[in-house]
Amino acid sequence: MSESFTGLSRTAELAAQLIAQPSVTPDDRDCQRIVGERLARLGFRLETVRRNGVTNLWARRGDARPLVCFAGHTDVVPTGPRDQWLSDPFTPTVRDGVLYGRGASDMKTSIAAFVTAVEDFLASHPNPKGSIAFCLTSDEEGRAIDGTRLMVEMLRERGEAIDYCMIGEPSSVDKLGDMIKIGRRGTLCGKVRVNGIQGHIAYPHLASNPIHSVAPALTDLTRETWDAGNEHFPPTSFQVSNINSGTGAGNVIPGALEMLFNFRYSTESTHETLKSRFTAMMCRHNVPCDIEWTGLGLPFLTEQGALVATMKQAIEKVTGIAPALSCTGGTSDGRFIATWCRELVEFGPTNATIHKINECVALNEIEPLREVYLQVLKSLLSENNS
Repeated sequence: MSESFTGLSRTAELAAQLIAQPSVTPDDRDCQRIVGERLARLGFRLETVRRNGVTNLWARRGDARPLVCFAGHTDVVPTGPRDQWLSDPFTPTVRDGVLYGRGASDMKTSIAAFVTAVEDFLASHPNPKGSIAFCLTSDEEGRAIDGTRLMVEMLRERGEAIDYCMIGEPSSVDKLGDMIKIGRRGTLCGKVRVNGIQGHIAYPHLASNPIHSVAPALTDLTRETWDAGNEHFPPTSFQVSNINSGTGAGNVIPGALEMLFNFRYSTESTHETLKSRFTAMMCRHNVPCDIEWTGLGLPFLTEQGALVATMKQAIEKVTGIAPALSCTGGTSDGRFIATWCRELVEFGPTNATIHKINECVALNEIEPLREVYLQVLKSLLSENNS
């Protein structure tokens, strides 16, 4: 049985309203409209950009510098088997002090918290010393081509610049506030087709087994030290995500093998050096193959200036926790924004259930999250920093 929604904060109510939108990437449904209507009442100028089924919202209030921007995504990953959820993934449900639904943690609660933080800030500071903006997309969980990357290109071309950017990714691990992200590793995806000669398994001298050909190289690839990382980044890792070969028959040597793999790499490596070293290793083992590089995301590390310091202070004030600064985890749209804004951080609720069945956020995280965002706005945009 679901608990009543009576008594929920307006932040939690807005989060529930957004969760109720089945915005599986790249479909925004009505998320950005819901947010935009609230921002319009605060004097934000709204601009919607659509391309290839993706919806983006740029909302700005004010023209003065500094400009503080909240970036986020309204799209969510697919639900997986619905019958494994304790409640419908797009029917926001509260049980035992926890709000359940797809996007609860990643990242509709963060969007709701920043909206209500802005409402509270402008109620007490109607004429801030700078400007506030929102950059929302429905293309973060998908191809990430027509979303934040497009918006950054468009805004940069017309001369708009942001000074500080907060991204609402679920950065916390065990408790709200225990970690903020100040960068992300790069990602490099590839596909290898190992060429062999199909034949009868009883006559191996008349065939060439691609599984046997790649095995020694694969062993070395998994044992290789690609770099040692540094004070901000863990060492670069190599992982195989899929290997496919065979005809389905037990007496046939296959004629080809396909392997998908990925590097998550630190700033101690580059995608060029990783490509070169991977190719060299395949050559060293005489693996007859074709290599296709299928995806690339560059690493980034933010400048540790006013925003990182302000965020740390706000988190400690609200939660009593001194956050760790980290560059772990997957990729995010921060990789696009970092080319346009020197200071950005990622901060949001705990991430234990993101992309999982029964994704959720604890209700007691929601208002502290709003309060952290509010304290950052006060520090950066109010005259007396109060």
